[in-house]
Amino acid sequence: MSDNRERNGVRVGIAAYLIWGLLTIYWKQLSAFDALELIGWRMLTAAVVMVVITTFRGTWPAINVAFHSKAIIGRLVVAALLLTANWGSYVWAVVNDRVIETALGYFIAPLATMAIGVFVLGERPNNAQRIAFGCASIAVVILTVGAGQPPWISLVLAATWSCYALSKRNIPLGAIDSLTGETLVLFFPALGLVIALSSRSGSAVDIASSTEWAFLLGTGLITAVPLMLFASAAQSIPFTLLGPLNLLVPVINFGLGWAIYDEPMPFNRLIGFAFVWMALIVVMTDRVRESHRRNRVATPPLTAQ
Repeated sequence: MSDNRERNGVRVGIAAYLIWGLLTIYWKQLSAFDALELIGWRMLTAAVVMVVITTFRGTWPAINVAFHSKAIIGRLVVAALLLTANWGSYVWAVVNDRVIETALGYFIAPLATMAIGVFVLGERPNNAQRIAFGCASIAVVILTVGAGQPPWISLVLAATWSCYALSKRNIPLGAIDSLTGETLVLFFPALGLVIALSSRSGSAVDIASSTEWAFLLGTGLITAVPLMLFASAAQSIPFTLLGPLNLLVPVINFGLGWAIYDEPMPFNRLIGFAFVWMALIVVMTDRVRESHRRNRVATPPLTAQ
């Protein structure tokens, strides 16, 4: 892999994660509306955008083959439901002034993915991963005791995103084509949801301004653009570099929730976050060391000719 290609990949990856992080500001512009209605619009407009993108890319044959397999359709439905639950939880949290909880959820997500590897896929955890699991567990206990209840939104976000990643392993489509399939299987349910909720007082159809309509109809585009950038970055840079870049999203959300939206940061919440950050530092350090070790093994020493 050339240095130039890797540098471009890093730029594209950073752009994707910056957009994902800053989407909190976007969704805040729609906080006057019900989160369930917003997720219906997002799924609906995302399907339209993905149809346009798939037509432009010319990959309908692969999707057509997938839709002729009951097994693959079932996997697409599972993935779509998990993605909808993740998107819905995130949007609900943002419009209900719980941005910091979304940050915690996406900080926990890499640890939840590791847990799936251990408990579902039968992977053996190393010492660093055991320490990370311990730190994450302590964080959840501290946050539960401090708030009087578990951080449900954070846990749901982490669990749905990690399970969504697991579900994608069994779908024989690329990331973009898979998202097209996932949005298509929920197109009519999303359309029905939007129609049903539009008849209520206070719905977007009832009270949205022209600016709010622009934001609402743009939700499909803001869903597709960072995904396209991410897919490009994933082909250009090592995952050991792509993984740490992913932490830009919760870092941005944490900063927005605390500094911009004035969400509370009591001492117990700060301590809980500290344990999660400690877990991530341990894991990332271990991954970097492992990557360097493999590179040394894979590169034979120079010998005199």
